[in-house]
Amino acid sequence: MSGRQVVVLLAVLVAGCGTAIPGNPVAAPLPPASSPQTVTVVTTTPPPSSSSAAPPTPAPPPPPPPAKFGNPSGSAAVPAEAAAEDTSRPTRVIGTGTPASCTSQAVVDAVAAGGVITFNCGPNPHTIPLAATAKVRARTVLDGGGRITLSGQGQRRVIDQNGPRLVVQNITLADGNSTGDTADGGGGGAIMVRGGQLKVVNSRFANNKCDANGPDLGGAAIRVTDWADKVPVYVTSSTFEGGVCSNGGALSSIGASWVVLNSLMKGNKAIGRGANPARGGTPGGGSGGAIYNDGNTFTLRIAGSLIEDNHANEGGGAVFFVSNDKSGSMSVEGSTLRRNPSDGFETIKGIFYLGAGEKPKVTASTIQ
Repeated sequence: MSGRQVVVLLAVLVAGCGTAIPGNPVAAPLPPASSPQTVTVVTTTPPPSSSSAAPPTPAPPPPPPPAKFGNPSGSAAVPAEAAAEDTSRPTRVIGTGTPASCTSQAVVDAVAAGGVITFNCGPNPHTIPLAATAKVRARTVLDGGGRITLSGQGQRRVIDQNGPRLVVQNITLADGNSTGDTADGGGGGAIMVRGGQLKVVNSRFANNKCDANGPDLGGAAIRVTDWADKVPVYVTSSTFEGGVCSNGGALSSIGASWVVLNSLMKGNKAIGRGANPARGGTPGGGSGGAIYNDGNTFTLRIAGSLIEDNHANEGGGAVFFVSNDKSGSMSVEGSTLRRNPSDGFETIKGIFYLGAGEKPKVTASTIQ
């Protein structure tokens, strides 16, 4: 190999190794030009983080359970005749599911027609102000489902019964007022019973009233002057509070028998003055802060009940019981009667009793 060939060979080898060689460079061929391209940029919105997400709408609170009344500690046995009626298949329903659909006129019309009556006024407690007294003329069961209050608005009696049978259950009767209504002796701010039979179960009577004076009228909540077949008035697991009348701030009757089971009577007042018969110069009344019973042969049984904080201006801060011929009797069983002052007279604490025997029969009870 000649000397010139060796020099050319070395130059090629060095250029292949990428080493610059002094002298005139040899231009490398350019890459072919590419055609223009359009690039599209797609922007996506990331999902919101958990910290910025809108909170879910909370579920509405469940409706309150149906109300329970009476003495929660009461343990008296309840016979079938004193228990609630089956209203699962009502004859008529008041309301179509809203409070606005449950009107005074709907109540008055349903009670006048009778049968088994229930309410559909929505899931929450609802008060229906009555523009007229509901009058019972046929067999009637009135069931408020533990959510309905019928209000006399402080202006009128709530229910007038002159039919064969009335049952009120799971309902509140409030603000009844029979003041000035002296028919059949007056009284009965919430219910006036002029005939037939009455049963009350798991119901509340609140702030009812009747005339403030009179020797024998009474029953801010219930007054019974006539009833059928001499069957007792049953009152089971019910509450009577805030009643005010001349006599009997809760219950009053002439000759009717009563069975009061597992119930509460609290804060009722007999506000008349002069007793019965009325003392000279007085209008009469003022006896039986909670219960006023008068007549001849009848009975009163109180069992599993709490009667407290009632007051009478005259006799019997808790109970006034007078059987004129002394054939009637009263018993108190498994109950507590306390703080029921009698400003005038009493036989034992909170009770004035005139009947068979010298005193009412009291068993397993506290009277103080």
